[in-house]
Parts: sequence; structure tokens; C-alpha cells
Amino acid sequence: MTITRADVDSAAARIAGRFRRTPLAVIEPGGLFGASWLKCEYMQHTGSFKARGALNRVLAAQQAGELDPAVGVVAASGGNAGLAVAYAARTCGVPATVFVPETAPAVKVAKLRHLGARVEQHGTEYAMAYEAAVKRAADTGAVYCHAYDQPEMVAGAGTIGLELLADLPDGFDTVLVAVGGGGLMAGVAAALAGRARVVGVEPVHAPTLHAALAAGRPVDVAVSGIAADSLGARRLGDIGYAVAVQTGVRSVLVTDDDIIAARRTLWAQRRIVLEHGAAAALAALTSGAYRPGDGERVVLVACGANTDPSDL
Repeated sequence: MTITRADVDSAAARIAGRFRRTPLAVIEPGGLFGASWLKCEYMQHTGSFKARGALNRVLAAQQAGELDPAVGVVAASGGNAGLAVAYAARTCGVPATVFVPETAPAVKVAKLRHLGARVEQHGTEYAMAYEAAVKRAADTGAVYCHAYDQPEMVAGAGTIGLELLADLPDGFDTVLVAVGGGGLMAGVAAALAGRARVVGVEPVHAPTLHAALAAGRPVDVAVSGIAADSLGARRLGDIGYAVAVQTGVRSVLVTDDDIIAARRTLWAQRRIVLEHGAAAALAALTSGAYRPGDGERVVLVACGANTDPSDL
């Protein structure tokens, strides 16, 4: 199972006018350790890129006649995907039930309820919430919205890549994205295939892409660490793996300390507050895990801001 640029183009047409085209900030020479631009996706509806894919998934199900408006949609999430599905469901006028692990940040749970979703907390990891959500969808006939491994979800995330191509007509070389289940990485890589390289950045305590590339297939990994609430998938998605192999995505690993330092650096230098998972992309540069070549034009995707800023 995979997606292509055509799927991303279709997603862009389907969700047009329902999401924010987020700004691209130019970074002064020498700033942020080698990056040239910051894609400000933390300004998206619900505070993360996930709104794009969720809108595409729900709208596609509606158009196909698969969505019972009385039953609605079900999702499992460490937080951000659930927020996106709740937003998409509200936008499309259908109910949403979101399963989250008991470890989900309180700020995300509160936002889910504010968006009108029914919240069910189950287990201590995303995988446990996922199992409960899949069962609920099977029992009720609700449309299941996977956090990262459905074509519509991935293609929606890929619309970020289309915006980069439009906003940077003179080109760019590399895009750094955080990886959990791989939906963002795969969508952007599919959109940019043949135009720019994509580098996936992962916490050492949740290396789904790194492990999959080493094993030649998605495999389960142990999950822990500072970014587990948003990058806490146990296994890379099948779509993520297929696109990564097809387009040559590589993985770099960063530590919890790297992520914490990068998040604080972004606040100190740009007054931007990101969640730890979203700061992983910057951590690749600040830690030296990824070193751009001379003249390399690098885009950082700042993909989520649903966090508690009190620990900055």
C-alpha cells in the first residue's frame, strides 16, 4: 500500500478552503543551525498538520457514501490526530469518538472535549487505544480514521509539500520532518518525489523508521521518552515504509536531551512554542545529527504546538 503525487493532488482539491495554508518563515543566514525556512504548520487548525489528513479522510468517506451521519467517526490518538478528527467531524457535521492513552497530555484531552468529541481513555500507549478504537468502529459501523496509515490521511499531510513547491519556486534541497507513524514523512515525500529529499527525524526511544529500514519491513519498537505523546507509534505504517523506500527517505536519531534543547532554542530565538515531537526536526540540526552541506537549502517542518509551555 502506497500513495503518489496524484493522491496528494486529489487531497488538495478535496480539502481546499477548509484548512489553513500555513506561512513559510524565512530564517536569516546562519540562524537555526543551517535551516533556510520554517514551515509554520503549528499554526494549522487544531495546532498540528493532522487536520489536513483528517479532513481528507472524512470528506472522502462522505463523498463515497461510507459515512453514517448518526454514527460518525472513530479515531485513536496520542492527542493530535484525535484533535484533527474531532475538528474534521465537527466541520462535516458528524459525531466523533476519540480513544487516547491514559498518558495523553491533559491539554489535548481538554481540547478534544472542547471540539465536541467523546473521549475514551484506554491503556498507557497509543497501541492500546488503537485496539479499543478499532473494536468500537467494528462494533458500531463508524468510519475509522487511522492516525497515520490510511491513504487519505497521508495524502492530506502531503499537501504541505505542495505548498512548499508553490512558495519556493527557485527550489530547495532537503525537508526535515519528525517521524512517529510516518504519515507526515510519507505524504511530504510523495509530494516532493524527484524534487527534494526528505529526512525523517526520530527520537532514539521511538525509532520506527530507523528500525523498519534496518529490518526491511515495519517492525515493532519499544516506545518511551519525552516525545512519546505525539511520536509514540510502536511501528511505522505500511504506507510510510513503502514511500520511504520508493523515495529514498533516510532516518536520523535524536535524544530526549537534544529535543528539549531544540525546543528551548526555538523559543529563545523565534518565540515559537512547539511540542517536543515537533521540535525533533530542529533537534537534528542543533545536535549535529544532520549536517547540511555547503549551500544546502533546508526546510524545517514545525508540525505541532499542542503542549504545555510552562516547562520551557
